[in-house]
Amino acid sequence: MPQEILISPGVLAIENDQSFVTTQPVQAGAAIIGPTVKGPVGIPTIVTTYSEYLNKYGDTFLSGSQTYSYFTSISAYNYFQNGGASLLVTRVVSGSTHWSPATSSFIPDSGSLNSVFVLETLSEGQIMNSTSPLNADGTLPSGSADNFRWQIVSPNINTGTFSLLIRRGNDSTNSPSILESWGPLSLDPLSSNYIEKVIGNQAENVASDSGEFYIQLSGSYRNASSYVRVKQVNITTPNYLDNSGNPKPQYTASIPTAASGTFGAAFGSNLPNGTGNYYENISDSLPQGIPASEYTDSIYLLSNKDAYKFNFITVPGLIYDFSSHTSTISLLDSVCSNNGNSMLVFDLKSYGSQVSSVALEASGIDSSYAAAYWPWVRTIDPGTGQQVWVPASTMIPGVYAFNDNAAEAWFAPAGTTRGLMPTVIMAERYLTQGNRDTLYEANVNPIATFPNVGVVVFGQKTLQKKASALDRVNVRRLLIELKNYITQIADTLVFEQNTVATRNNFLLQVNPYLSSVQQRNGLYAFRVVMDETNNTPTTIDNNQLIGAIYLQPTKTSEFIYLDFNILPTGVSFG
Repeated sequence: MPQEILISPGVLAIENDQSFVTTQPVQAGAAIIGPTVKGPVGIPTIVTTYSEYLNKYGDTFLSGSQTYSYFTSISAYNYFQNGGASLLVTRVVSGSTHWSPATSSFIPDSGSLNSVFVLETLSEGQIMNSTSPLNADGTLPSGSADNFRWQIVSPNINTGTFSLLIRRGNDSTNSPSILESWGPLSLDPLSSNYIEKVIGNQAENVASDSGEFYIQLSGSYRNASSYVRVKQVNITTPNYLDNSGNPKPQYTASIPTAASGTFGAAFGSNLPNGTGNYYENISDSLPQGIPASEYTDSIYLLSNKDAYKFNFITVPGLIYDFSSHTSTISLLDSVCSNNGNSMLVFDLKSYGSQVSSVALEASGIDSSYAAAYWPWVRTIDPGTGQQVWVPASTMIPGVYAFNDNAAEAWFAPAGTTRGLMPTVIMAERYLTQGNRDTLYEANVNPIATFPNVGVVVFGQKTLQKKASALDRVNVRRLLIELKNYITQIADTLVFEQNTVATRNNFLLQVNPYLSSVQQRNGLYAFRVVMDETNNTPTTIDNNQLIGAIYLQPTKTSEFIYLDFNILPTGVSFG
């Protein structure tokens, strides 16, 4: 809009909107590594609701005739219940090289002589096997809510099409439970509704090269199904219709006939024989049935910060004090510290420990990218409905999620405003002021219990020993937010000309963003320098672009002193 000018004496109020903020990049709010009932093994996968988590990873399992849930599921439930938006889940199993998905049983053509195509489940493990003869009522003895059946419907020889249903394994012939419906599908690879194009045929496997872990992808078509992919097509019908629109005789017998079937041939079970060690009984050698060493490959995979972005990560069930867990947790802390873009929340001691031993355990750790909370807490297992004991790291993602929804990541996820734990029934210990002092001096965040309030996270220290702004969780999370965002802006400048225009482009994006953080109580002040003072001719000749960002993070009020002064009668308060 043209700007007005003053011709005669007066006052002109001009409005300059400088509040535009560039949209922040999308990334997972949290990440979790742990055992699950089902799902892809070792493949980090984002879920955005607890229902989606249940569909992909399941909830309860039987071990020694008892029903249990993994800490992973309890944590995911509480994270989404408290407003979490996205969770990056990586499933670990025992002996990951000995696992496979299930494949479909024989899918016949109209002559019942050939298997037309083969489906494969995205999830791995014996739990996906539903192969068994039908009962009289049309149910499967091995059918469950966690596995599937397939069904071909509406085959049409005139058009060369058919439809595919993916049904829940525990349904019946008379009352089918349809999870997905695909169609009309074709076996014509030149058609837009070719079965591989529509459903997808991509498979992911964890591979390594000189110590670097990555996802190796096979297949040409992205998986659109949430449950299966097309493993192979045995019969194709290219250009099924002739120029007159009639089906070619050599292909008409290739269309699958109306039929239904099951999945089988999967192997892999992470459930130990007999009663496992779960909840407060987890052990050093076999926590939740999975050795701590099985987490290592997943940690290395998630260390690729260009491929996986998340704000914090947990491994509930691994305990730092357990000798076989220490190196695994230390490795994850090193990944977070080296990448500089996420925090680790973990547990120091097993159930039933003493305050002094918890404080002593924390003394051997020095990291501003890690935080520990204590004691264990009691909550409702959403899968079984039973009250169970869980380590604190199981519930902290829910606290962080609520904090970020109610305020911002740079606010303290602690106190009676943002640190309440509404799904916690009780803490393992009713901490006194002296207990909380001992823990806080050791950089362990107490989980306190207050009458008429409930169970509350009452600390926000990182495990950094040196006193600085970064010994607080809210400041570390602020820096993570800022670095993640500003680094993404800087990525767009790589290979750009090192000119004033390029530098100004950076400043025009970063300054408004930092200003918005300041307005939202994340910073007291800031300054960004990217000009000729730090981009000298020598710097430019070395193909470098340098920016300096100065920040004054907002501090929290953790120690409040109130002086109550008793005055004699008659004194005026003025």
